Amino acid sequence: MSAAETSAAPATVLLYSHRPEVRDAVRTAVGRRPAADVGPITWLECSTGDEVVAAVDAGGVDLCILDGEAQPTGGLALTRQLEVEVADRPAVCVLIARQPDRWLAHWSRAEATLSLPVDPLVAPGAVADLLRAAAARSTVGR
Repeated sequence: MSAAETSAAPATVLLYSHRPEVRDAVRTAVGRRPAADVGPITWLECSTGDEVVAAVDAGGVDLCILDGEAQPTGGLALTRQLEVEVADRPAVCVLIARQPDRWLAHWSRAEATLSLPVDPLVAPGAVADLLRAAAARSTVGR
């Protein structure tokens, strides 16, 4: 193992969807370690919007991956809610089913989007980029 692999801090990724098969697909596509320079991921799964808000309020979440198609509260609405209500919210990646919905993700202030079904060749890179940015923000904030 290289120094980068051993020194990368673990990350907590909150994964929200009311559908277990979507959560499974994201976890499988991203894996436990999306890049060698990104620490291992601990997945925190949520199936309701209230669970997401409570988990983010409790702290310790490095990244949120929210299903834009979730019911009854979609990931786009939750992203906007977190943007307004949480002073130092974690970065958010929204899962979208239609590319035209990217403007909604922009409106909600999501840092990134991933298309459904999740592409295992794209997802790890997007998650790794967001976790690197989160690590850089936390280093600057010290």
